[in-house]
Amino acid sequence: MTASCGLCERDLEHGYLCPGCTLGTARRLDRAPRLYEALAAFLHPGGRRPELGRSRPTEAPLPIAEPVFNLRGPGGIVGILEDWRSAMQSDRGWGEPAITGPIERRIGVAARALSMNLDWIAASWPMAGAFAEEIRGLERDVASIVNPPTPSLRLGNCPAVYEDGVVCGAVLRVPEGTAKVECRWCNTVYPPESWLALASGQWITEGAA
Repeated sequence: MTASCGLCERDLEHGYLCPGCTLGTARRLDRAPRLYEALAAFLHPGGRRPELGRSRPTEAPLPIAEPVFNLRGPGGIVGILEDWRSAMQSDRGWGEPAITGPIERRIGVAARALSMNLDWIAASWPMAGAFAEEIRGLERDVASIVNPPTPSLRLGNCPAVYEDGVVCGAVLRVPEGTAKVECRWCNTVYPPESWLALASGQWITEGAA
């Protein structure tokens, strides 16, 4: 019986997440505390010069940037991670996790607990795909604020091979104004002299990612 990865839909012999998506999810969980910290610099919206508007606003602007506040608040990064940790522990027959301390510490605790159980999640949890998708979406929401996307050119698909022989296959892009292409899934770096081969699908990978 074959299955498919709950995130990228690659064919699997068993389980719910492929090795690439499992690794990508682990890295996102590891970055979660740093993303929370990075958002702090974007809490206060920049002021607007009155001459740039035709009329004065009828309402005073919020003293904080609402999207950033939501991500840093109880229902944002910490809420999503703790909800998934709670669901995971419930399905494993464990008790509810203890929740104490400031939000930044809670994020680290929840992310670490999920990371420590990723092998079980990938192999045995039917909710693995939905979990991995929400964690990926959460990081994208944060990245859209702290690191807004730049124009890029699609180069091809990453041909790096994992230790188990699975090809990464993630989309590679050349960001405008850079000479570095790095796969966001497996972190393989491709120098400019390899781009033509990548674009034509003729790149031959030596070794694993």
